[in-house]
Parts: sequence; C-alpha cells; structure tokens
Amino acid sequence: MFSSPLFDNRADAGEKLATAVFAELEKLNLTSPEVVKPIVYALPRGGLPIAVPIARLLGCPLDVVVAKKITRPDNLEYAIGAATADGEVVWQQKPRNLSFQTLALQQALDRAQSLLADLSPGRPNVSAAGALAILVDDGIATGMTMAVAAQALRIQQPMALWICVPVAPQDLLEFLEEMCDRPIVLETPDPFYSVSRFYAEFPQVETEVALACLMQQSEWQSSVKLEG
Repeated sequence: MFSSPLFDNRADAGEKLATAVFAELEKLNLTSPEVVKPIVYALPRGGLPIAVPIARLLGCPLDVVVAKKITRPDNLEYAIGAATADGEVVWQQKPRNLSFQTLALQQALDRAQSLLADLSPGRPNVSAAGALAILVDDGIATGMTMAVAAQALRIQQPMALWICVPVAPQDLLEFLEEMCDRPIVLETPDPFYSVSRFYAEFPQVETEVALACLMQQSEWQSSVKLEG
C-alpha cells in the first residue's frame, strides 16, 4: 500500500468522486433532469462501490459495462488488450502468435460474459442513447478496460460520455481526453505502479457484493419514485 493512502476505501473514494462529479454538473448547469438524463455505468466488480454514491447523489440509474483484460500467461496483471461481454475489443499490443491471440481473446470474452450473467438480475432496463453516460471505476492503471468500455458505450450514442475515477496516472490523462467528452480524475500520483496502493483498504469485491450494489440502487430508485 501507499505510505500515505489517498482514500480509506472504495466507499470513501466514491463519496469524494460523487462530490466532484456533481460540482462539475453544477458548473455546466446540467443538474436539472429536464436538461440532462445521467446514467452511471460501473466497471465491475471494483467500480460498483465507487459508483453507488454517484448514482445516489444524482438520483439516477446504475448499470454496468463488463470488460475484462486480455493478458499474457507470464503476466496476468498487465493488460495487452481488453474485451467487453458484448464483443467489443481493443488491443494495446496484439500477440504475434495468432492462436494465442485467439485463445486469450476468447478467455477474456468468456470471463466477461460469465460476470455479466451473474450481475444481470440487478441491472436496470436503460440505454445510454441520448443520456449523459458517466463511466466509473476504482482507478485506472493501463486504461485498456476503460477504453473498451468507453467504446462499447459510444456505440449506443449517448449525449456525452464522461470517465470518472478517483485515481489514474498523469500520463494517461491525454488518452482519457481522447476517449471521452470529459474526464474527472481526483488524483494523479507519480510514481503510480498500481491502483491498490492508494487505498488503505482495497479488498477484492465479490460478485455477491457487486450484485447487491446494483440491486440496492434499483430498489432505492423505485422507492423514490413511489414517494414522488
């Protein structure tokens, strides 16, 4: 872990990011539901606890874009590409071996589709078309999964796409600006190394916890509509 963590945990980071996102919406006069329809999209599983406070503050739906890294067998942490459950793919570095490339891509697709199936019971019935799509994760290291998730959302033709994360490397900011209409990054520490070192607590988010995040936000929205 970082000697002086920037965030206590994902909940802490999510609250801070929610405040920053809302402040940006206020600055642009986009807080009225008559003006813009926001939808928060999390990269599961770690992005969901970050996304919940944002969706709650904005009073909007919470959905997911499921993307998985494509890695080499000798380094399962470093992404050479990424794929979404619906088949969008980006490569940072295509393997020269075509059979390995095909196998690695299929493995990433299988993992993404399996996770999407697990999370489907908690997903709202929404589309990014014409909406402000706010894409969230707990941090960015290489940017591959974020890039392919942004690509998948762009296909739905949102009004605008924002990428919002607590922490990312400084040298990825230009890349993020190319991927979206507005990036919001709270911290850009250097050296970076990994996302986890900037959190005091950074446990793995289990699928059951991720699903609960989706279902709780859906239930909260339903209760607000009934009260209204």
